[in-house]
Amino acid sequence: MGNVLTKKLSEVYGRDRILATDIKQPDEDPGVPFAMMDIMNIHRLYEIVDENNVQQIYHLAAILSANGEWNPQKTWEINMDGLLSVLELSRTHHIEKLFFPSSIAVFGDTTPKLNTPQDTPLLPTTVYGISKITGELWCNYYHQRYGLDVRSVRFPGIIGYQSLPGGGTTDYAVEIFHEALKNGSYTCFLGEDSRLPMLYMDDAVRAIIEIMDAPAENIRTRYSYNLAGIDFTPGELAAEIKKHIKGFTIDYKPDFRQAIADSWSDSIDDHQAREDWNWKPKYDIGAIVADMILNLEAMHQYS
Repeated sequence: MGNVLTKKLSEVYGRDRILATDIKQPDEDPGVPFAMMDIMNIHRLYEIVDENNVQQIYHLAAILSANGEWNPQKTWEINMDGLLSVLELSRTHHIEKLFFPSSIAVFGDTTPKLNTPQDTPLLPTTVYGISKITGELWCNYYHQRYGLDVRSVRFPGIIGYQSLPGGGTTDYAVEIFHEALKNGSYTCFLGEDSRLPMLYMDDAVRAIIEIMDAPAENIRTRYSYNLAGIDFTPGELAAEIKKHIKGFTIDYKPDFRQAIADSWSDSIDDHQAREDWNWKPKYDIGAIVADMILNLEAMHQYS
């Protein structure tokens, strides 16, 4: 998401007004100025902000849900301490706006699975989810205590052709396209009927731009807004792919990620985001599948 967001921000604000950072050198030219940075290096973080007169921060550094379970303590350290450093920097440097991405991973077994409401019991089952709900509370605290203009959405699974999966529980919805085009078959790590909320990358990036552009008085939720696109199962996604790739087959071998998926919502109620800053997704499952296949083929990844 960071790469796609960087490109979109450069289109909106101009190439020279965006600075991308990462812990490693990008494989391709990001198209904007770039600086190496480890989110755990507080001194480097402050240095970059001071040297570049940064006014807005989009804080995306995190370890995702599935990868996070392999090393819970490291996940907590990067996800939580990294955010606290950015929040404190934003306070002391009078940053105009800060974006923090939360996740449906904050939901758990105590959360209503259908049309999960904005305000609901939260009992996440992963360290990733724990870090995200704690992050929401810290963001809300910094807004109430210091007036920091922090904005956030709870992302569902993100589907996009621009990059490979990054260690999330919803990654099957990206992997399936690569395997379908490459091999004509896919083994899914979730069960056929595992329904999860999803969002196309273009919609996800647009949501970030729109919430950050909205007037401050419209942002009534300072922890994190529910955000919905569509919801589907691996079986439903496979059926849609078969309309484009004849002979595609899928089988199901659920692993440890099944338990994570089972603790999350089936569908999301995001009426508050729609009311406050006019959020509305554009892509349904048919449009997502068609665009994914079109773009992956155009990128000449598969013949």
